[in-house]
Amino acid sequence: MNIEQARFNMIEQQIRPWEVLDQQVLDLLFVVKREDFVPAAYRNLAFADLEIPLGSGQVMLAPRIEARLLQELAIKKTDKVLEIGTGSGYMAALLAARAEHVISIESRPELADFARQNLERAGITNVTIEVANGAAGWSQRGPYDAIVVSGSLPAVPDALLKQLRVGGRLAIVVGEAPVMEAQLITCTADGVYNTVNLFETVIPGLDNAAPKSAFSF
Repeated sequence: MNIEQARFNMIEQQIRPWEVLDQQVLDLLFVVKREDFVPAAYRNLAFADLEIPLGSGQVMLAPRIEARLLQELAIKKTDKVLEIGTGSGYMAALLAARAEHVISIESRPELADFARQNLERAGITNVTIEVANGAAGWSQRGPYDAIVVSGSLPAVPDALLKQLRVGGRLAIVVGEAPVMEAQLITCTADGVYNTVNLFETVIPGLDNAAPKSAFSF
């Protein structure tokens, strides 16, 4: 497989048609080597338009979804970012290239180790991985300029909204199969949030996500 051709095809045929037009994001996809974050058995599928199994029932999201969420978050060099669901560490690597620091929460120790190794090998030093249930965020290091959730949740947890600073953005996929909506929620003032629906999708649920009835609105 010609890796660079496959990477180019992924960007031009999957990601750009998904309204990912921010050149900085597209350039970053050439720089952060997705194939280095994929389990060895699936390396030849690194650029395919599908979710790649990571073991333990977890997956890497399809490249177009990761790229679109990254674009919508509009990360700046001064941003402190929270990622919930580290997985392979690939999204953390993309975020880290744009942000000051990324705190990534992973509930499965074996995935946290896999991600740490991947990030270390890639020479990325501004990511901290914590092993915990991230459904309620990570308030001890908040508030955050941006939060991204790498698994779906039945509804938006209040706890995550409260960890956004004013101007902070939350990218999250909300709902239950077969209907889920990717949303970008911006904290416009203390306790005031503006929600934009980005696209419909279906992705696997976040580990330990409470059922919808457990959330308060």
